[in-house]
Amino acid sequence: MMERKPLPIGIEDFKRLIDDKYYFVDKTLMIKELIESQTIVGLFTKPRRFGKTLNMSMIQRFFEKTDESNAYLFDGLKISEYPECMQYQGQYPVISISLKSMKQATFEEAFAVFKDLIRAEILRHKSVLFQNDAIEKTDLDRLTRFIELKAEKSDYNTSLGFLSRLLASAYNKNVIILIDEYDVPLENAFYQGFYTDMVNLIRSVFESALKTNPSLDRAFLTGCLRVSKESIFTGLNNLDIFTIISPMFTDSFGFTPDEITDILKYYKLEDKANEIKDWYDGYLFSDTQIYNPWSTINHIKNLTVNPNYPCKPYWSNTSSNEIVKRLIEESNDRTKNAIEELINGTPVKAQIYEDITYGTIDVNSEYIWSFLLFTGYLKVTAYETIGDETYYEMVIPNTEVKSIYKNTIRAWFEKKINADSRTDILEAILKADAEKLEDLLCTWMVNTISCFDEQENYYHGFVTGLVSGFNGYMVVSNRESGNGRFDLVVKQRSKWNYAAILEFKIVDKYNQMTKACEDALKQIEEKDYEASLRDEQYENIAKLGVCFCQKRCRVKSGGVDQFEY
Repeated sequence: MMERKPLPIGIEDFKRLIDDKYYFVDKTLMIKELIESQTIVGLFTKPRRFGKTLNMSMIQRFFEKTDESNAYLFDGLKISEYPECMQYQGQYPVISISLKSMKQATFEEAFAVFKDLIRAEILRHKSVLFQNDAIEKTDLDRLTRFIELKAEKSDYNTSLGFLSRLLASAYNKNVIILIDEYDVPLENAFYQGFYTDMVNLIRSVFESALKTNPSLDRAFLTGCLRVSKESIFTGLNNLDIFTIISPMFTDSFGFTPDEITDILKYYKLEDKANEIKDWYDGYLFSDTQIYNPWSTINHIKNLTVNPNYPCKPYWSNTSSNEIVKRLIEESNDRTKNAIEELINGTPVKAQIYEDITYGTIDVNSEYIWSFLLFTGYLKVTAYETIGDETYYEMVIPNTEVKSIYKNTIRAWFEKKINADSRTDILEAILKADAEKLEDLLCTWMVNTISCFDEQENYYHGFVTGLVSGFNGYMVVSNRESGNGRFDLVVKQRSKWNYAAILEFKIVDKYNQMTKACEDALKQIEEKDYEASLRDEQYENIAKLGVCFCQKRCRVKSGGVDQFEY
């Protein structure tokens, strides 16, 4: 094979990506759209790992005036075909900071990181700032205090506005401000318990930089969620917000089907198109079909090494799943039902609230669907306007995201069963108490979340989880015995007195459940599943036919009459 360009896994610096000749999905026409839109302050909200940081680096390299020109970086790219846009290249002072590292356990620690960010940005412009004779000594002293981390806390509230004023003076040109992942410190503060303090800091910083700043030419911010104007962007009338349901910049983040086709053709992996589509496609930004870029390039890289490498959920390893975890752990019956329906392919229908804060999740449970949509866990498939209200129909985008829901539910279920006493279930099984076991299983099923599309595997895992983890007892699954393979066996480890065989059946209609239980018991006898237990000298062997139909359960028993621990 001829040598091909490497895929840019984790490369977020546009200059390095071009200089080191990584494969680049050309998004430079985003710059053309920015210029033509005449946006003064633009906020782009897209899911995590959808290319926001790389795009911000691209914008910085395009607009920023530097000692060594960056114009060559755009040679041969789409934006170079528009000379009316290229005249903006390298013409502006740029302030660029990323807040993605502000994820500490306390406000004091997070604020210390912010201080380091301001210091680093001042040092990046140090030569220009300290060589500018027009800057007054008091301002130079203040810059020095920032560099030495000796500035007052109040100084940081206006730090970006202050820095932009000095850069505008030095370059005789107003400043472009770029703020990447602006909502990361807010999300972290919400879960860590200091949300109000962080809101106050971010609001003050943004007010000086974006609202009361005569030195601002334009500003662009990225994040996962749109936080309400009342919370962060108070009084900012020139703010344009581009969410995943906005009609502009729809193909600037993530990969389009044509871009995926080009990548697969370049790496000679065209035969993998269907599986990649099933796992990583499915997002809709307005009406534009989008693939998850992080997952696709990770998987394609693995395929270049091993063409038979299976698809897996790369995104779940990098994106915070706290919202999904919270939805599951704190959901009411209505929400639990909606999650089950989503996993089984049924859409959820709800209003979407674009003006939200992290705190509102506790105010209105319906806001959770907006969170899930904007963070990439749902996609809109249709909408309907009734009067002055619009209702959106949403589904899980693809197999990768469905697996995140399922894995989160499994982890939550394991946590829940470990926290609750289940000795009564074990006792009912080993006593062959069908009525009691049926009642207990039905109660657990009503209070948990099901994945019906997995059918018997789900129910099998459900019961296995409930009876596992007891000292002195062993759970054996899908083991050959007699003339077949039983579903589940529970047995004592040391006394060899009591054991139970469980055979599971799944039916579509409730009136089929009793016969299915009887068929299960008949199968246990005909296949002689108790053969291995007899060989182990177990004296009392319970036999249970268990049938499931959605969230209902029926149990029929044979065997043990009495049981003692």
